[in-house]
Amino acid sequence: MAQTLVYNATQPADDSIKKDHQIELKELIINIPPEPKEPPRWPDCCIYRVPKRLRELKKEAYTPRLVSIGPFHCMIKDQFKDMEQQKVRYFWSFCKRTGKSSKDLACIIERDENKIRQCYSENFDGILPEEFVTMILLDAIFILELFLRKSDGKTHEKDYILSQPCMERGIQLDLLLLENQLPFFVLEQLYQNGEPNTEKPTVLDLSNGFFGDLRTRNWQPNQPKCENHVKQCFTDLVGCGCPRQENQKASSPDPKPKPKHFTDLVRHFFCPTSKPEPEPEHGMCTDCYRPNQEQEDENKKPEPKHCMCSDCFRPNQEQEDAITVQRNKHLHGTATKLGEAGLKFTRPDSKRDLLEIRFRENVCLEMFPCFNLSWLLSCLPCLKSTCLVHVQRFLEVPPLLLDDKTESLFRNLMALEQCHYPSETYFCDYIVLLDDLITTREDVRLLVEKKIIVNELGSSTAVTDLVNNLALEIEESGTHYAELCEKLNTYYESNWNRLVGTLTGVYFPDIFKGSATVVGIIVLVLTLWNFHRLLRLSAANIGKY
Repeated sequence: MAQTLVYNATQPADDSIKKDHQIELKELIINIPPEPKEPPRWPDCCIYRVPKRLRELKKEAYTPRLVSIGPFHCMIKDQFKDMEQQKVRYFWSFCKRTGKSSKDLACIIERDENKIRQCYSENFDGILPEEFVTMILLDAIFILELFLRKSDGKTHEKDYILSQPCMERGIQLDLLLLENQLPFFVLEQLYQNGEPNTEKPTVLDLSNGFFGDLRTRNWQPNQPKCENHVKQCFTDLVGCGCPRQENQKASSPDPKPKPKHFTDLVRHFFCPTSKPEPEPEHGMCTDCYRPNQEQEDENKKPEPKHCMCSDCFRPNQEQEDAITVQRNKHLHGTATKLGEAGLKFTRPDSKRDLLEIRFRENVCLEMFPCFNLSWLLSCLPCLKSTCLVHVQRFLEVPPLLLDDKTESLFRNLMALEQCHYPSETYFCDYIVLLDDLITTREDVRLLVEKKIIVNELGSSTAVTDLVNNLALEIEESGTHYAELCEKLNTYYESNWNRLVGTLTGVYFPDIFKGSATVVGIIVLVLTLWNFHRLLRLSAANIGKY
């Protein structure tokens, strides 16, 4: 209830006012509303409304067009009448096939209603429990039935959605929107209770089948990892053989993270492989390995004290590392600038995750920069099959397909990281790195020429605008590519690398200009030698006289 505060306000005295003027008293009534409730901060919250600063950039990228899932867009379901009727058809088809009644399925949702509500970033107090349970049930059964029919492969021609590839693709994109999600555990519970067959595929298998084309695009994310990753996974499964590790393995749950919803599932497609911790000596795990007494005493040495005044204070190592990361999380040169400095862009030799961008260094060139023979390989491509190809520095970038569906997918993945993974913004860091590489149409042409970008947008300007607009209003952690940016910036700022790059680009871009340059150098040397010989002969003749 609003509180009313009454104050007596007296007009200030003024010498120009007559003394016999009666001072008027007024009552100021201030109505203060009651203290509002704070927004919910549920620990299970994983489905968010897209922040306004992101939505204002492109609203249609976050709004469903064909089907509404969940409570965020339930008020506009009148726009999806055809799909709402299809949800009812799918529901009764699911009940007939499984033999479950609507009450049995509703009870599964009803007992977890509060848990489901806590997965959303808003309260939705205006939605009654009966309406909420009905909405979640119809949406979940619609998704399960659609996935099951997709995996069956025999009902495509008869199904209303799967018989129309355009509609199927549109629903696939709607199911990836951050605001259009259901908690993944809801689908699993309904599927396990409705389909008790143990040999059936899991919900995760059905989801991978429905969104499988995202994994088979140019980036090829579902590929075997490197040998170190396989070794690390094997170690996580079997342990190191010590009793401590075995006890932890027996008591700890499955370490594999489960997706929270479909947007989170697709993010897992692109997330990089976590780097394994450095292996301790003696083949023991980090929990079993203990340093000897001398090492412990050395580690326990007190740190020297410093004066904390502004002139004497120096940041510790962690602060210095943070400052370095902040300074080096952006590139100083675009793709064309790096190319002019002699850096070669190429696709990885083996299939790799989209976010795994690597800088292939050369130890010999780091020690002896004069051995850089990239200019020779540019004009003589036949030498690329020899060992001379290893005297170049390469930036290995997995291929990226850009079409009219890419922007909506990328924006929702970035919105999820902004809301739920603020310290693990792998995808946002990737987009910011692309934004640093691509500034002009020439940058796009270079990457398209190297087959790193597959441009299906029609023009280089469209790709430039897309990448630059994706990076707007994004807060990235910058830690994922900090080391890579530092190496590339060091390479770009080297005067010798720029000199060799200019030599390659101006005088040795191909075999014709390279041959002309070599012939010119030979002619110049012969001319200078002949001129020097004439001078010596003239000097000798003058000496005779």
